[in-house]
Amino acid sequence: MKVTTAVAHAPEADFSIEELELDDPREDEILVRVVGVGLCHTDLVFKASQTIPLPAVFGHEGSGIVEKVGAAVTKVAPGDRVAITFRSCGTCPRCEKHDPAYCHTMPMLNYAGMRTDGSKALHGESGDVASNFFGQSSFASHCITYERNVVKVPEDFPLELAGPLGCGIQTGAGGIMRSLACEKGSSLLILGGGAVGLSAVMGAVVQGCETIIVLEPHEARRKLALELGATHALDPAEAKDLAAAIRAIVPIGVDYAFDTTGIPPLLQSAMQCLGPHGTFGIVGIAPPGTPMPGDLMQAVTFGHTVKGIIEGDSDPDTFIPEMMELHRQGRLPFDKLVKTYPLSEINRAIADQHHGDCVKVVLLTGQN
Repeated sequence: MKVTTAVAHAPEADFSIEELELDDPREDEILVRVVGVGLCHTDLVFKASQTIPLPAVFGHEGSGIVEKVGAAVTKVAPGDRVAITFRSCGTCPRCEKHDPAYCHTMPMLNYAGMRTDGSKALHGESGDVASNFFGQSSFASHCITYERNVVKVPEDFPLELAGPLGCGIQTGAGGIMRSLACEKGSSLLILGGGAVGLSAVMGAVVQGCETIIVLEPHEARRKLALELGATHALDPAEAKDLAAAIRAIVPIGVDYAFDTTGIPPLLQSAMQCLGPHGTFGIVGIAPPGTPMPGDLMQAVTFGHTVKGIIEGDSDPDTFIPEMMELHRQGRLPFDKLVKTYPLSEINRAIADQHHGDCVKVVLLTGQN
């Protein structure tokens, strides 16, 4: 079928809105009519790095309505409303332990830009286009996905907002609620007040953290962090000695730190902010070759832990419904982060997000 897509042709070039041919779903595949798709920093990182050969269709926070299913699909049926998340195999030891973000085939299933047999689901006049990004490639009017990727969305939940629960919101909230499992009354430093960092703030409020400190350069995002429940919002231009600024608030140092920035000097500084037996969780994408932060003997002396985190250590089948319920209760108001744009205006949306004019972009296809 013909589908409208946002195609990346070169690392620094704008996305191009193009009509491509999408394969019919195979036996294990699901065709989803995309209603909305979140714009995530990861999409832009993969585009810039050319980890997946271009041209490619990215997008990995899709939501929409199932149109067709392959013969082997039993989890969903045509007409079901779904959020689309990352793909996992469901059978490896990590998946069996409900750790699908660490699936043994995670790179092949999510980052290869093709099916596992090497074929691509999208085709243009000049040839195949890289597809199946995170098992979806949902910068499109329709996408192909899989049972392990989809979670049903109740009728009373805004479908166009459900996609970011599959990655960005899940990563931030899950990082605090699942990976770090911050205890009630604990202290937390969050580096970066973008969508992931502010989702971490909301997760910290749910967990009952007593002190929630956000480091963020944009004034509007600092203000939003406080509205969402942060107790302190620091401007890095004024908190140049981060450890001193943090210890002025929590003299012994924080119990937890959470990085969403991937900025190497900031990673090093955060280690000096930890209190005894503190844990530093990292989700930010650092430049290749960035060393582990901190000093080994200091880590031994104070019992520090550095923890890499993917997708908030979440099992989407259980955590996405939990987040939707928290949203219903008003305890995870992630919609306050969202600004919507038509898919056709993806390049303007990227520019606005880069300039700090919005926190979380959701691109709408105009379908329902």
